[in-house]
Amino acid sequence: MGPIETMFILGPERDADVVGAFAKYAAYLQRNRKRFPPSAYSLATSDWYYGFSAHNAPHDSWLESFQLAEPSSGKRQEVRSTSLSIKLLGAYHDGYIEFVYPNVFEYQLSGVGLDRGHGDWRYDEFRLNKKGQLVHEIEWASYGAGHRWVIVASDVIHTWTPLAVAQPTLQADGPASGGPAA
Repeated sequence: MGPIETMFILGPERDADVVGAFAKYAAYLQRNRKRFPPSAYSLATSDWYYGFSAHNAPHDSWLESFQLAEPSSGKRQEVRSTSLSIKLLGAYHDGYIEFVYPNVFEYQLSGVGLDRGHGDWRYDEFRLNKKGQLVHEIEWASYGAGHRWVIVASDVIHTWTPLAVAQPTLQADGPASGGPAA
């Protein structure tokens, strides 16, 4: 994957100076606006994505699934590409966040001691590599063992799907569940 590009808001940089790290990152994004894939730029510059209160933001979310696919076409199915998707249970446990990378050029996943899972999605950052491709680097807060994923792709698509919340039917003597009335 080559040398890691300059990081702005990942663990060491963010932990040392949160305000300064985000100011440098905002300047980097603005300088490279025309080179960034549209969806990634929209996420990185939104007012909610890096916050801790937006239910559709990934911070503190938990990994539900990771799917790697190689869809094919052509007479012999010889035309291959790689796509990747990540599904997270949101930090508030009230919906799912999904990241889809439709065309992946490279990826690197590191993780050890996964007997308790990956832990929380800690920080992430969108950058461009020297080829102008999107780099999405993700840090997991992993019970003392840091895990890092780096995905190089054409762009990323983010979706939020709220969980369906069933409303209890109220009856004159209390909730329909048969439990005591509040």
